[in-house]
Amino acid sequence: MTGIVTLPLVPLRSNDSELSEMTSQLLFGERVEIIETRERWLQVRNLSDNYVGWVDAKMITLLTNEDDQAFKGTIPHCVSIPLLQCKNNAGENLTLPGGSLLPFLNNGKCVIGNEEFTIESEEQTFSEPKGGEQISILAKQYLNAPQLWGGKTILGIDCSGLVQVAFSIGGIFLPRNTSQQVELGEVIDFLSEAKVGDLAFFENAEGKIIHVGIMLNSHQIIHVYGYVKIETIDYQGIISAQTGEYTYKLRVIKRLL
Repeated sequence: MTGIVTLPLVPLRSNDSELSEMTSQLLFGERVEIIETRERWLQVRNLSDNYVGWVDAKMITLLTNEDDQAFKGTIPHCVSIPLLQCKNNAGENLTLPGGSLLPFLNNGKCVIGNEEFTIESEEQTFSEPKGGEQISILAKQYLNAPQLWGGKTILGIDCSGLVQVAFSIGGIFLPRNTSQQVELGEVIDFLSEAKVGDLAFFENAEGKIIHVGIMLNSHQIIHVYGYVKIETIDYQGIISAQTGEYTYKLRVIKRLL
C-alpha cells in the first residue's frame, strides 16, 4: 500500500510517538510505501530517497492502486523557491516548501486523487535536471536558514537536507543521509580541481563522515553550521568566518554532475 503527502510538511520520526526524535521530513507530493501500521501510526519508506520512519497516519493520504500506477514513470515538477503559495479545493492556503513535488502539473493545477491544488505560476517550478551552477544558486536561496536536525526547509534544515533539497529542486534525487550521499559520484583528487556543484564531505576524529556541503568554487563552500552560510575551505577543512578556526576536517570531494 502506498500514500502521498498532501500537507506542506510532515515530520518523519524514529518511532511511533510524538515525543520521538524527528529524523527527517516528508514534503508535499512525496509518495511513501507503508511498511507497518501501529494504532494511529504508520512506518513508511519515502519513495523519493528510501528513507524509513514513522508518521502520524492522518497526515498521509492513501492511494488506490490505480492512482499509484499513474504516478509511476511520471516526472513531477519541483517547487524551486523556498516557499510557494498554493490553494486546495476549499480555497485554503498552503505554503509549500522548496523541493515539494507537483505531479501532473498543468496550467498551474496539480491533481492528486480527488483533490486539486493550484499555484500561481509554473515558472517557480522545475522539471528538468540542472547543472552545478544552477544548483549552487538554488542552495543560496537557503542562506541564513537555521540549522535543524532532520529539517529540509527554509525554516530549519540540516547539512544533508540542504544538499538533498538543492539537488532535488535541480531535478536530481539524492539519498537523505550524508553517509549515503558520500557513496555517490566520482572522487576529485585535489581541492584545486573542485568545481561548482561538487560535494565536499568531512569526517570526525574516528574517521566517520559527519558533514557535507556544496562547493561554490575551489575555495568556498555553502553548508550548514548553526545556519546556512558560505565559508572558506582549504585542504584541511572549513574555516569559520567568525573565529578563523577549523570546524570540519575535509575527507573527500565527490562530483555527481
